[in-house]
Amino acid sequence: MAGPRHITVSEASRPVLPRHAKLKYDEIRKVWVILAPERVLAPDEIAVEVLKMCDGMRSVADIVDLLVAKYAAPRADISADVVTMLQDLADKGFLSEAREKTS
Repeated sequence: MAGPRHITVSEASRPVLPRHAKLKYDEIRKVWVILAPERVLAPDEIAVEVLKMCDGMRSVADIVDLLVAKYAAPRADISADVVTMLQDLADKGFLSEAREKTS
């Protein structure tokens, strides 16, 4: 079995939660969590919003553009924050990159 596929996040990346990690709302605690084998992570509200968009179809640039439109903040600031957050999650094994489909 291959180990986790480490990625370097950029605006061209198409991030997705790996099969072993699930974003789920914890009804008891009333918080969103990422569940992975023997690990639980409780991301903040903005991180949850970003993670919901990490579907393997959207690029990081697409996600940043949506957040810029929603929050009317400087694109460079949002991009830097999103890339840093996603890279941190990727380094911890909570995020991978969508693989190209081969025909």
